[in-house]
Amino acid sequence: MTTRYRATLAYDGTAYQGYQKQAEHTPNTVQGVVEAALAAILGTPTTVWGAGRTDTGVHARGQVIAFDAEWSHEPEKLLKALNVKLPDDIAVQDVAPAPGFHPRFDAASRRYGYQVLIAPVRQPLWARRAWQLQRPLDVEAMQQAAALLLGEHDFATFGKPPRGINTVREVFVSEWAQQDTAEGHLLVYTVEATAFLQHMVRRIVGMLVEVGMALRSVADFEAAFLSADLAQSGHLAPPYGLYLEAVRYAEAPAEASGSSQTD
Repeated sequence: MTTRYRATLAYDGTAYQGYQKQAEHTPNTVQGVVEAALAAILGTPTTVWGAGRTDTGVHARGQVIAFDAEWSHEPEKLLKALNVKLPDDIAVQDVAPAPGFHPRFDAASRRYGYQVLIAPVRQPLWARRAWQLQRPLDVEAMQQAAALLLGEHDFATFGKPPRGINTVREVFVSEWAQQDTAEGHLLVYTVEATAFLQHMVRRIVGMLVEVGMALRSVADFEAAFLSADLAQSGHLAPPYGLYLEAVRYAEAPAEASGSSQTD
């Protein structure tokens, strides 16, 4: 009997051309690697659906996927079998039966995190983990600008709509946190919304960093945001600081796991 399974993936996106296969022979995507692992275990081609289409170089701590499989053993054995087949930079965190579940269409919100490391010199161990800057930022101004995004707005300044869908989104969380590390001062931007436009989070972070550098005022940021004009967006933050942290479903809090149609 075929059963629908739900699973949570974590991965380092550095080596991959994004999560989703764009064509039958898209090279080296996370989806393609997971489908190959499932095919090897199950002995049949298996389609995997994902909650978020993370771009090249973007990471995930809580990508949620689903697939159909004929599996007569416990889900824990399927989890172990997958992690044996998968490379070191992709790992399944949990697997469970989930009849009728679809990770994208059933999602209530997606949560992303973006890491910025402030350090006087380049830190090699953070090269794939954070956007590194060598100058201090005005975090208070960045926090004020980030708060302007809360609520339901037109986010056309930060991305194009997929396939002509409108650019209105509702943002539930938009805030910065900071902590000192051995290598420098770490800033983490967290944003949770119903869904995201392509490159939306990276454009938001790029503009917020411009505010932190005093290249834009908070008022300038607000004016650009309210213009709903993509031409008013600023620097696109690099992909390697971005993480798909979690996907929230109606039955569980966001922290429980796995963005968006796009990022």
